[in-house]
Amino acid sequence: MCGIFCSVNFSAEHFSKGLNENLLYNLKQRGPSSSNQLLKSDVNYQCLFSGHILHLRGVLTAQPMEDERGNVFLWNGEVFNGIKVTAEDNDTQIIFNSLSSSNNESDILSLFSAIQGPWSFIYYQASCHYLWFGRDFFGRRSLLWHFSNLGESICISSVGTQTSGEANQWQEVPASGIFRIDLKSTSISKCVILKLYTWKYNSRENVSKEYVNSLTQITADLPRFVSVETNEDKLYLEKPVVPLNMKLPPAPFETHCTSISRVLPTGETLQVYLTDKHMKKVVQQFIDVLSISVKRRVLCLQREESLTPNKVLNMCGRKANIAILFSGGIDSMVLATLADRYIPIDEPVDLLNVAFMTKEKNIPTSFNNKKNKQKKHHCEIAPEELSENLVATTNDQFDKQFNVPDRITGRAGLKELQIVSPSRVWNFVEINVSLEELQQLRRTRICQLIHPLDTVLDDSIGCAVWFAARGIGCVVTQDEVKSYRSNAKVVLTGIGADEQLAGYSRHRLCFRTHGLEGLNKEIEMELGRISSRNLGRDDRVIGDHGKEARFPFLDENVVSFLNSLPIWEKANLTLPRGIGEKLLLRLAAVELGLTASALLPKRAMQFGSRIAKMEKNNEKASDKCERLQGNSLENLSIEKEITV
Repeated sequence: MCGIFCSVNFSAEHFSKGLNENLLYNLKQRGPSSSNQLLKSDVNYQCLFSGHILHLRGVLTAQPMEDERGNVFLWNGEVFNGIKVTAEDNDTQIIFNSLSSSNNESDILSLFSAIQGPWSFIYYQASCHYLWFGRDFFGRRSLLWHFSNLGESICISSVGTQTSGEANQWQEVPASGIFRIDLKSTSISKCVILKLYTWKYNSRENVSKEYVNSLTQITADLPRFVSVETNEDKLYLEKPVVPLNMKLPPAPFETHCTSISRVLPTGETLQVYLTDKHMKKVVQQFIDVLSISVKRRVLCLQREESLTPNKVLNMCGRKANIAILFSGGIDSMVLATLADRYIPIDEPVDLLNVAFMTKEKNIPTSFNNKKNKQKKHHCEIAPEELSENLVATTNDQFDKQFNVPDRITGRAGLKELQIVSPSRVWNFVEINVSLEELQQLRRTRICQLIHPLDTVLDDSIGCAVWFAARGIGCVVTQDEVKSYRSNAKVVLTGIGADEQLAGYSRHRLCFRTHGLEGLNKEIEMELGRISSRNLGRDDRVIGDHGKEARFPFLDENVVSFLNSLPIWEKANLTLPRGIGEKLLLRLAAVELGLTASALLPKRAMQFGSRIAKMEKNNEKASDKCERLQGNSLENLSIEKEITV
């Protein structure tokens, strides 16, 4: 995980200006291991590069990187497959070496087509005055752009910042391919032309299919002096996943699965499916491909040497390197079970479970005293102190205020995991958030990260994920309740499972209205928009804690496997909730030894954590969220004083 930034100024009056203080702060939050800047000047323009590193694997390699030819590279990503990177290697250096030795555009495109894993990058090709940048196919790493008025400057960054009175300052770079800007030409014409190298899929019949986002869609939100064009040579990136199988069953679907539909909606239904040899084989194939995905994501980081057998009993001080956003639902339970296969047994795993106070209660006196002391500094309670006070006041009545659905299923899931893997230390981190703390941290910190997204849904999920990833809470044992802060640098999240396996309620509505054909189209659309709807936002809010989000369900091989299956082998929405949606994942859970969690119905994070409707009851998810508007630079200064 890194924070990467580049600004290009074409007007001499903007030359030699440093990086905006607030933006620099946001970038440093993402990369606490190393921070550097580099200035490159030309007669016609000036480039400022800034790189901030979260060191996870290989040798710590500072960014920006520059070679003897004057090329500059900024990389925010992980190579999990596709090109060779050993445990001792640093992928930034390997990719930059390949870019430096590239002879033409085709070499550059071949390199990024081969990489499997999340990435965003910025590459300055000095000899051609080209600036290359882009995100991976799914947009798993955030990248934003900002074009100043009249084309005087361009900014590209992992995260932006809001300026009072300026709306829509930053926009997400579409995950439509790789973009290239000719800086010399732009400095002369004052018009920005973005050359797009889009993602395409080549089948064996050599038929190309355009990516969902057209040039018109990309250009629509850009200033009038910015245009997007396809490259003249019709070069493109090769899609990393196979097309979605749109096949329909030969007989009506209801007839196709009548025998199973008559079974009672219990675990017996799943057992009936597993008696079918073909289905059992498909389930095992899914477990295998998802296991490899999880393995890569829990092992690709530096960790302490494993303890010797005679020291395993004394593990109380052992640090967790992996955390999981954990509700106890089917997605997080399967990830935890598979992660347990590969994480050293003497290493704890942090299960991050967030809950929001279900109703307002009187704030303890200690809170008010601390608040009065803070007034002279023009800021409120420091968030860490507030969280610790919440832990300190834990009792039966207090606990009920946070007894939200995800807390209940999370505790049940913990018990299941302790049965499946009793030797593992599972740190179930109860993260309790009051209304006061939510409002304070949203105003001073979180709204900066959700931006430029701005809906009620973005607010709910963005805030919930931010607090969960921060990992400040308590761990309850048989003997005590103790304050706990997760320092795990890698956070696994189950995003991608619902989109591919028909997990949302809207999938049921679509199936009832348009049948399997409509459901296929809905799933295709879900994957096509996941970069703009979810992943950039989630990367920004998790990365703000100096932690890296990893998405096992969006591994290229996992997506290709699921795309290759017909829809009825992934879901059966004629069956009740808790069975029919994400059917394939539920079958995998049963095969992995999970029980009650395999039958839990889908519950969205904003409802399971009870953040939705916490402040307003009449909002729709798609509404613009007033709480994300009107942030000021004064609030950012306050945030720096209290430093989360």
